[in-house]
This record gives sequence, C-alpha cells and structure tokens, in this order.
Amino acid sequence: MTAARDDGLRRDIDRVTDELAVVEELVELDHKRILDLGCGRALHTRAIAAAGAGRDVLALEVDEVQHRRNLELGDLPNLRFGIGGAEQIPAPDGCFDVVFLFKSLHHVPVVCMDEALEEVARVLVPAGVAYVSEPLFRGAYNDVLRIFHDEGEVRRAASAAMDRALARGVLELVAQEFFCAPLRFRGFEEFEELVIGATHSAHALSDEQRERTRAAFSRHQREGGAEFAQPIRVDLLRRPS
Repeated sequence: MTAARDDGLRRDIDRVTDELAVVEELVELDHKRILDLGCGRALHTRAIAAAGAGRDVLALEVDEVQHRRNLELGDLPNLRFGIGGAEQIPAPDGCFDVVFLFKSLHHVPVVCMDEALEEVARVLVPAGVAYVSEPLFRGAYNDVLRIFHDEGEVRRAASAAMDRALARGVLELVAQEFFCAPLRFRGFEEFEELVIGATHSAHALSDEQRERTRAAFSRHQREGGAEFAQPIRVDLLRRPS
C-alpha cells in the first residue's frame, strides 16, 4: 500500500496512453461483477464489457437524456444500464468486485462526495477495488475548457474527499498511476458537440465565451484535427477486508 496520495499537480507526466491500457494493468476484470458510476456515453464501459471473459457490468448514469441513448445499445448481453448516482447507489451491500469512476467523482455534488465514497465502499465486497480517475487541473486542454467551465474547485474537492475517505479508513490506497490521455477532435464543431453540448452539463456560453473558446481551440488545430494530452491521476482504492 502506498504511503500517501500525490495530487499530481507538480508531477512530470511523460506517459501518453489510452486509459483502458491503464485499467487492464491495474485491475483484474475477468469473472468479476463490475459497476461503472457516471458512465456517460459508455465508451470505456462497452470496451470493458466486450473484452475478456465472464465480466458482468452495470453502468449507472444520472443524466436521463444520455441514459435513454445508452438503452438503445443492446449488443452486449453482459452490460446493463441504469439510472443512479454515486451518492445513493441502487444496489445491495457487497455486490461488486470492482467499481469504476471514470472522471466522474468531481461531477458529484461537493456536499455528497464523502457519502459517495462511503457508498462505493458499501457496495464493494471486502478487498474489492475502486478505480477512480480524475483529470488534473492543468494542461492545454484544461486551458480551453476552463474558459466556459472552470472545474478547479470541484476537482480539488474530489481529491480532498478521497483523502478524507482514506483517513477515516473507509477505503485503502493500493496504488496511484499518472498518465496523459490523448484527445482528438476533427474540428471545433466536434468539440462543440461532444464537450460543450454534453447533456449532463448543459453549458450555456455567451457569444464572447464561445469566440474565446474557439480561438483557444484553434491554436491546436492541425490539418488532421486538434490533439490534446489530458493529464490524469488514477487512485486505485480497496475496501478494507
């Protein structure tokens, strides 16, 4: 068990990789009962469910618009979708081996973050693990995003909530990993559709914000599109046995 959490804000991060590679390195998923909290468009969820063997996956989302879209994805019989938030997980005690929060803890209301981590521990089996990835408040992609959606406060709150959960013994820290996730957009229109237009956030940009965002984004536009490397911190946590 590592001694203490590192917030990663002052760390040099050289590794650039898809997050699923990190998942497969850190977590054994075959023949496990898996919960994904805040699954969004379920890109990671679907990839996890489609790989390996014996993976039983429940993906929860609080955004009803996205949830209805997810219900249209019926090609993976071992993947189920439901409505629910991390602060009140609709599941009995000790029914999952692995819980994922892919960049979703900071979307939980700040006043509910402690409760959410307690809920994660509650639904895990003893010695079950929680994989929590959070974007670091730094980097070029963050500089574009913060023009219209500054997540500095909620990301700090999420990190502090994990520190409190560790201090209370709700969860134990197993490992940390730091990497940069590649992000690619064909152009500003795709960024606008997928990020600004995300139904779970309902961003309302002023004309001035939109133009500033477009200008900042365009500085990264190349012939093949715009590419970013988003720094990510992963905390692998465990329910005490």
